[in-house]
Amino acid sequence: MSATVNFTGSVDRDLLKRAKVVAAKADTSINALFNSELRHLVETFEAAEMSGNQNFRVLLDFSLGRADDRATLARLGIGSEEDLFLLMAQAHLPMPRLPEGVTRAMADSLDALAG
Repeated sequence: MSATVNFTGSVDRDLLKRAKVVAAKADTSINALFNSELRHLVETFEAAEMSGNQNFRVLLDFSLGRADDRATLARLGIGSEEDLFLLMAQAHLPMPRLPEGVTRAMADSLDALAG
């Protein structure tokens, strides 16, 4: 078993609040959740690299917002966003989020259509 170390990082306040709720409901700690998710990410990335499979790197770039959906579809050689969503779920990666301003503008547009 390897030794643990403390490190300092930052996280969005709302995300931390929500993570506390998840941890409490799962009867665990935020530290345990973080370690589990980070371990999965690192081990999956390393396994993909060792096998020469670059698909995980492509999916990770998409998840981190470094590539858009069109570029990701092209790099993976797939033709539908549904297939991309399935691959993201299988890779255990979150979908990228639009910037808050874009999300708000979309919601306002939908509200205008409804009202």
